[in-house]
Amino acid sequence: MRAAQAQPERLRAFVELEARAVGFDAIAFTTPDSMPAAPARLAEFLSKGRHGTMEWMAETAMRRAHPRTLWPEVRSIIMLGMNYGPEENPLALLDRKEKGAISVYARNRDYHDVIKGRLKQLAGKIAARTGEDVKVFVDTAPVMEKPLAAAAGLGWQGKHTNLVSRQFGSWLFLGSIFTTAEIAPDLPDVDHCGSCRACLDICPTDAFPAPYQLDARRCISYLTIEHKGPIPREFRPKMGNRIYGCDDCLAVCPWNKFAQQASEAKLQAREDLKAPALADLLNLDDPAFRTLFSGSPVKRIGRDRFIRNVLIAAGNSGEKELVPACERLLHDASPLVRGAAVWALSQLMERRVFAALALALRSSEEDPEVLAEWEEALPQVPA
Repeated sequence: MRAAQAQPERLRAFVELEARAVGFDAIAFTTPDSMPAAPARLAEFLSKGRHGTMEWMAETAMRRAHPRTLWPEVRSIIMLGMNYGPEENPLALLDRKEKGAISVYARNRDYHDVIKGRLKQLAGKIAARTGEDVKVFVDTAPVMEKPLAAAAGLGWQGKHTNLVSRQFGSWLFLGSIFTTAEIAPDLPDVDHCGSCRACLDICPTDAFPAPYQLDARRCISYLTIEHKGPIPREFRPKMGNRIYGCDDCLAVCPWNKFAQQASEAKLQAREDLKAPALADLLNLDDPAFRTLFSGSPVKRIGRDRFIRNVLIAAGNSGEKELVPACERLLHDASPLVRGAAVWALSQLMERRVFAALALALRSSEEDPEVLAEWEEALPQVPA
């Protein structure tokens, strides 16, 4: 028997020490068989179509639900969390209608890159110490991090389905290391939500059919990030100034009273992304968008989807000063952008002015979805 395997407590202590040395704030251990209820919950989620257009969730369902299917040799799973707590309550920004609200996790470097780099550092040390095999996973792989983290005792899945930590509240990035080493598992945490339903009640789009259930198709994070087409009209007014993701159900959780500000500099908000002006964002062409969001997760949705989101925020802002910028975007190369510009102007212009604009521009529009925006918007314009 290998020395490290003969001394499991020393191995645990070694992993915990090295994990903190590379920047992880929370460390716990579990097994690949520790989430027996997760497969059924995932199957129900998929069968009801609540994953929307995220086809990859259905395609990887078997590997996602059963870690041994992903890697048959795995014996232990090390779950790790890195705190990304914000400097201030992100809900306060929602009242500043002329500003865009970017989700806390996306206000600096892409956390996938940060976490994966640290996981590889730690995994290398574990492999060198034990001689065992290791694999690292963070978010994009078919691993159910939240159920595994709950099984390991890092927290529990709240009524909003996200992980809640008694020490860090809602603000933990998760990553995992699978290993063939035998490490004694931790006990799972218990659910501390009680009768609280703050996360359910605050959701602007009623994305929670019931406690502990999420319909992604109604979630602003899904709509602004994963959804590729026009935002369904019923959700646009409810999006407010949220232009990338939504933190409402996370930020309102009472357990955040114990949360701490992120210590990792790469996860602390950039000043220019804390409350960017919609007027500035509306002027972004593709090169400027790529420059502004270089290294940021926002970059992955592309300029057109991002400007779509910004235009919806502009329409919700009531700021007449944004009309010229929105008008310019009626001539954008992207039909997605043009359609969103139509809706934004329908919210900001008087009926007669908007009707005159429609008369002038509809005849030259060839895209059917943009034409539908004009047709649907005219009756909705305030007198």
